[in-house]
Amino acid sequence: MKTNMGLVDRIVRVVLALIVGVLFLTGQISGVAAIILGILAVVFLLTSIVSFCPLYLPFGISTKKKVA
Repeated sequence: MKTNMGLVDRIVRVVLALIVGVLFLTGQISGVAAIILGILAVVFLLTSIVSFCPLYLPFGISTKKKVA
């Protein structure tokens, strides 16, 4: 599995996941919205940890900087 996520992409995903977590814990989101956003937050965290986004693969997208 070749990494295709850059540092900024990973940081943005972690921040978004944390925001969803805070919104859930403070009761700002609930029900179906909380479930959907929670699943998305978990996916964001997992893809950030492994530096690989499977959705980027079919489109040939990579946010990782190329080494000269």
